[in-house]
Amino acid sequence: MQQPLVGMELPEIREALGPEQPSYRAKQIYDALYRGQTSDLVQIRTLPQNLRQDLAVHHTVGLPEIDRVYDSADGTRRYLLRLSDGLTIETVLMPEGERDTICISSQVGCPVDCKFCMTALLGLERSLTAGEIVGQVLLVARENRLRQDGGRLNIVMMGQGEPLLNLANVVKATRILLDPPGFALSPRRITVSTAGIVPKIAELGREAIRPKLAISLNASTEESRQELMPITRKYHLKDLMAACREYPLRPWEKLTFEYVLLKGVNDSDADARRVVKLLANLNCKVNLIALNPGPEIPYETPGPERVAAFQQIVRRAVPCFVRKPRGLDIYAACGQLKRSAE
Repeated sequence: MQQPLVGMELPEIREALGPEQPSYRAKQIYDALYRGQTSDLVQIRTLPQNLRQDLAVHHTVGLPEIDRVYDSADGTRRYLLRLSDGLTIETVLMPEGERDTICISSQVGCPVDCKFCMTALLGLERSLTAGEIVGQVLLVARENRLRQDGGRLNIVMMGQGEPLLNLANVVKATRILLDPPGFALSPRRITVSTAGIVPKIAELGREAIRPKLAISLNASTEESRQELMPITRKYHLKDLMAACREYPLRPWEKLTFEYVLLKGVNDSDADARRVVKLLANLNCKVNLIALNPGPEIPYETPGPERVAAFQQIVRRAVPCFVRKPRGLDIYAACGQLKRSAE
């Protein structure tokens, strides 16, 4: 069975090559995979022909295959990607001006069961390897000729899955994506979003190399959050806020809180005031997301006036932004990833 190379760090590539190869060969392969975004081992011109052929026999690059691509009227592109075992995931490219954002998945499906999210309807099939996480970025970057230098490319782990329930692979993928000799992304350009897995938040904070952290809040009371996000029955809101207060932010960093607004459920002025109270004394910002609707989702989207009123209250105390929906017409927006084939 061929072993995939994407997802390996430099020492692992060195080990895979064996002691008979000089160590600089591993660096050449590492550079070709992550900086050069190669899709064909035989095309790594820095390597001698016999090594290229030997690599191609025993290894694959390890990128996912493109099953379908869906293009939105707003420029968003949703990729349905097939993994080596036949399972599929989704990755979304959102170009905006000179900036591009790739939204990647960390699991096949999702175990968290948020009641306003189409991905939750899939359940969890399995977690992704570090290579399958990194592979999404490499594939979409190569297909769209995106470069990681210049600070114009952002990566958000907000696709399918709960990243903190696949923390080891998420952290390893982050190390590769941020490694200067590797993909060389800036630490300011990668964000992981969690529904609030409290012990894993602390674990992430202990990592020397890590993405920025975003928390899906989505309710202003324990009762409302338990109804919308059953995970709260295990990880209570007060414990989540305590974990956020203890999280070791870097000097340039803020926590991000995401709040999906549901008409008549969590979008009142009183909700907004409670959000302000919850986030008091935290170095943070808030992103508001008016519900992106979908089949089987029993909630409605609030009107723009209600969204603006909620924002106005929150922003008096905390920087607060309204996230513009992208790719609604192709089911590529936040909460809509359900591997839709139509």
